[in-house]
Amino acid sequence: MTFLKSTCMAATLAATAGMAMADTLKLSHIRPQGATIDNELRVFAESLSGATGGSLELNLFPASALGDYTSVQERISVGAIDMAVQPAATAVDRRMQISAFPYVASNWAEAKKIYGPGGAIYDAMKELYAKQDITMLAAYPVYFGGVALNTDAVDPGNPTAAKGIKVRVPGIKSFQLTADALGYISSPIPFSEAFTAVQTGVVDGVVGSGAEGYYASFRDVTSTYVPVNTHFEVWYMIINSGTLAELSDEDRAALEAGAVAFEAKRWETAEADQGAFEQKLADNGAKIVSLSDAELAATAKHVRAQVWPQVLEDVGADWGQAILDKIAE
Repeated sequence: MTFLKSTCMAATLAATAGMAMADTLKLSHIRPQGATIDNELRVFAESLSGATGGSLELNLFPASALGDYTSVQERISVGAIDMAVQPAATAVDRRMQISAFPYVASNWAEAKKIYGPGGAIYDAMKELYAKQDITMLAAYPVYFGGVALNTDAVDPGNPTAAKGIKVRVPGIKSFQLTADALGYISSPIPFSEAFTAVQTGVVDGVVGSGAEGYYASFRDVTSTYVPVNTHFEVWYMIINSGTLAELSDEDRAALEAGAVAFEAKRWETAEADQGAFEQKLADNGAKIVSLSDAELAATAKHVRAQVWPQVLEDVGADWGQAILDKIAE
């Protein structure tokens, strides 16, 4: 009887020790529960748990529950939050604007070469994150950007035409300049106030997102969508470098391998996903104003000429131009 009791106690202690050794990492993202990224991250978390035998778990915090993406990046830098999948925040380092440079890529094939593994912007972002004690595990391609309006489009294929339409833009110089170059009147407004600003007529639209983002957050105030390819939106899977280093070799290898697979799968589905969300906007009553290849090419040429020199000065002309030269090779 004593032997059986001791055996049970030993088994319980062993199980408890195994549970205590398990790592649970907090992972933040910006979309609501049930959104595409949320669903994909839940599959990623389940796969990672299986690959590590439950020794590494992810606890997801959707809808910016841990703070907006700028504060989350800062908190990951100091180890207060473990991980995130989100846009790059430029407040700490303005050079991170390189990720949102307008009209760097013209199509999905070009985007993958530039923003995918080994690409010029991919490598540049990895280095910039590292300077903040953050390791970039993967890039997550989202969409080409466009303009969502709560009014009719005005000469959308002509970037030199003054639209007379005020649009909300993020507080990032590249987006402000791009909206102005497209003929809109840019108005920097925090994301938390953007929907109300459109709803109440403070602005008549939004620049800085794409079909997925507009459907998620602005579909009820979007009557017109212009897929003018303002920029290529990429989010990044990031982790505090110290947290990564403290994982066991096996768990760290599983996380890194899982991130590579997560990214590769996304590149296979992202383009179709963009089209699906444009259709969802249409099904919700928005008019989709598609531009011809010639109009898109003329718009890209105009915006590059107007915006690139100014943003290059903001990020450091020599540093930024070196990256653009790599892209052009």
